This record gives sequence, structure tokens and C-alpha cells, in this order.
Amino acid sequence: MVRTSFLVAALATASTVLAADAVACTTGKQCPEATPCCSQYGQCGAGAYCLGGCDPLSSFSLKSCTPEPVCKDTISNFKSMDRITSKTAYLGDSSKTDWVMDGQAVAYNDNVLLTMADGTVGTLLASSTYMWYGNVKATFKTSRGAGVVTAFILLSDVKDEIDYEFVGADLKTAQTNFYWQGVPNYANSANITLSDTFNNYHTYEIDWTPDSITWKIDGQTGRVKNRKDTWNATANRWDFPQTPARVQLSLWPGGLPTNGKGTIDWAGGLVNWDADDIKNNGYYYAAFKSVEISCFNAKSGAGTNAGKSYTYNNIAGTEKTVEDGNGNTVLKSFLGTGTDMDAGQVTPSGSSKPSATIETIPGLSGAGIGSNNHGDDTGSNAAANSKPSSSDAGNSASSPSTDTSTTDSGSGSGSGSGSGTNSGFSQGNTGNTPATTKNNGAERLVASQEKVLKGSVFAGIVAVVAMMAL
Repeated sequence: MVRTSFLVAALATASTVLAADAVACTTGKQCPEATPCCSQYGQCGAGAYCLGGCDPLSSFSLKSCTPEPVCKDTISNFKSMDRITSKTAYLGDSSKTDWVMDGQAVAYNDNVLLTMADGTVGTLLASSTYMWYGNVKATFKTSRGAGVVTAFILLSDVKDEIDYEFVGADLKTAQTNFYWQGVPNYANSANITLSDTFNNYHTYEIDWTPDSITWKIDGQTGRVKNRKDTWNATANRWDFPQTPARVQLSLWPGGLPTNGKGTIDWAGGLVNWDADDIKNNGYYYAAFKSVEISCFNAKSGAGTNAGKSYTYNNIAGTEKTVEDGNGNTVLKSFLGTGTDMDAGQVTPSGSSKPSATIETIPGLSGAGIGSNNHGDDTGSNAAANSKPSSSDAGNSASSPSTDTSTTDSGSGSGSGSGSGTNSGFSQGNTGNTPATTKNNGAERLVASQEKVLKGSVFAGIVAVVAMMAL
């Protein structure tokens, strides 16, 4: 996420604190064997922790995470919830669903609305398959209001990231950004100006190749970043996103009192939970009309999708360590891991229940540090060199206008620059008020929809301060 985009910064839960038995994981701190998988939100567990977003570099071993489903050309016209599955029901079979949901989305007027009610931290949809280069287009209207953030990003399990982010207090700016393995670099952001993003549909496009990233809006190029301009001589590596990534669509509250001052300021201030959208509908919302994913389809090397799944063979986490193979991606139960895919499967003699001591679905009972802090620290561009060099690092709206040159060298002038850590997302209480059932407006809008959940929603950056205090 811009400012750091990566809409993934920290996770929040109903209590915004780690469960007593939860184990945190991050760069340099791997998960223990008993809870081997490091989720996108920086917490160790099994089951869903080992599926999409599982970080192999911070897990017990590279094989702890399940293999990632390879890229598949997909067109999602969001006229229903048919191909959207809750994270509490998804076991890794991408043939049965296109999107995995954290939070509460509702179908309305040929759109899927990502909702954010008082007492929650929004909604996240993540693609069930991974793009390893390619093109993705999303047509949507953003949300609005101070502190309310809409995001459309590509995020890999090792925290490579490419973003569009939209702050609800500024409806004429699309913030763009990119990161290599979540390393903060405050010079990577740049803004693109366009017409009102809440009242107008725009088609936002990311064209990602091994050589460049192009951000387009309504078919017009707003920014280009070339790989050749991302060489980090100090660390001896290309600071360029290069590993298979999920497409993520999200709505989350940057403006929560529990967030750091840098995040709140970037988001335009605190969220107003008495705003018209809350009063009229019961929630803030962003309306997504469609997403089209086109794979890169390389014949060999980076960007292939000839097999069934992607895995990593080296802790460097670069494109040369990615393998396109035929590993199974589906767990038999939420007790499974990448090294024991069949754990907990139901047998004719009975069924197995998850252990009460092992977290199996991230974000339901604890929080972890994600990858985005939106400048809450005092980092500078020098922070981009803080990650150790890897062994093979050298391997290699109507008419939008841009406030940077069409081709840039990483010195974007976007005001939304932030740290490069990624965003986590988990449903839960905002920490602002007790979780409520204030969804009468939602019921008026879509009478047949379920009430907004209290216990699970996108946590894009919500618990950074709380986590730092632990």
C-alpha cells in the first residue's frame, strides 16, 4: 500500500492484543515447529495460517507454507458472491473460488461492496491464485471520508508489493507505490490525479513484467517504474517486486486512535463513525464492479504457470528461488500444514477436531505485525538498505494526469510515501468502541445479507502501536 501501501500493516482483533498463547513471527524470527506457519499478519499457527499470505521466510521452514496456486486468467464480474469464500471455509482449492474474504462483503447492484462498520476494521478480498507477472485491471468506486482507505494491490508471500491506495479525504488522487520484501523506502511513492473516485468508476491497471511496472487509469499511463532503475548497490540486489503475488482489494481504517500518528496523518485524520455513510447504510463502503487478471504466461523461467503451484527453494526469496511445480495446494482440514497436508482429515471412524492450543485461522483471536506502518517510525531512505543482502540478490476520472514524469526513477513526489512493510488484515473491534450490531442501514440496503461480523475483518494497519507495546 502506498504510504505504505500494502495494505497490510498490522492486524487487529476484537481486543487488539495477541492471544496469550500466540507466537509472533517476522524477519529474523521464525515460527516454532509446533505452530510452523507465519501468516500475513505476523502470527504463527497452522491450517489457514499456511495458506494464502503465509510467509515462507518467517515460517519454521520453506515447506511449512502450502504451495501457492499458479496464475490463472480470470474475469470477475461481481454480480453475486458465488466465487467469494470466507477464510473460515477455504482450504486452498482455488478451482472452487476466485476470492478469499476477510471481513464482510455484500452484493449490491452488480457490485461487491467492501464494508467497514463501526467496531470493525474493514474488509479484504484476496485472489485465490497468484500472479507471477502479468496484467490486472480493477473497476471500482472508492470509499470516502477522513481516515478511510481503499486499496488495490499486489502482495507476495515474501512481501513484494505493488499498490494503488486511496485516502477518503482526497478523492482526486490515486497513490502508487512498490516494495521489495517489505523493506521501507520512502522514495518509491508517486501520485496520479483524476476525477472524483467516490462518485465515478475508474479502471485501475497494473501491468507487471520482469522489466517494469506500469500503472494505468482508464487506459492512460500514469506512471512507469523500470527494474533497471531499482538496483541497490549497497545491498547488492534489485529492489523490484519479482515473486508471485495475490491480488488484494480492501477497505480499512487508517484513522483509528490506536494507529500511529504517521498513519493517522497520512489517512487524513480520525475516522468519523457518525458520518452520513454510517448513518444511512450502517457502514463505509467501496464498490467493486470487476477485476480481470491476465497471466504473463512465460514459456520458461520467471512468470511461468505451466505447473500447479509455486514454491520457494531458497531463503533469498527472489524470482530465481521460485519453482513452478505440481505440489498440492489443498489441506484436508485446518489442522494441516505444508509438511502434513492430510492432518485432521475426516475418516470413516470419526473426525478430528482442531487442538485448542493451536491457532488455525489468523485474525480471529490475536494480532500480529503486518508489513505496513505508514511512516509511524522515523525511517528514511537509508532504511531500504537495512535488510541483509541475499545470496543471489543480483539475479536478476476521465483523463488522469500525473504529478511525476511518466517514467520515474524512484523519486516520486507523492505525499503518501510510507514504510514498506505490508498490510495485514483481520477482522475485529477497532479499539474505538465496543463492537456493535449497528447494521440497520445495511439491512435496509440489502435485506437478505448477514449482519456485519464482529470477529473478523481486514486489519490493514490497525494494531501497530499495540503490538509494539507487547
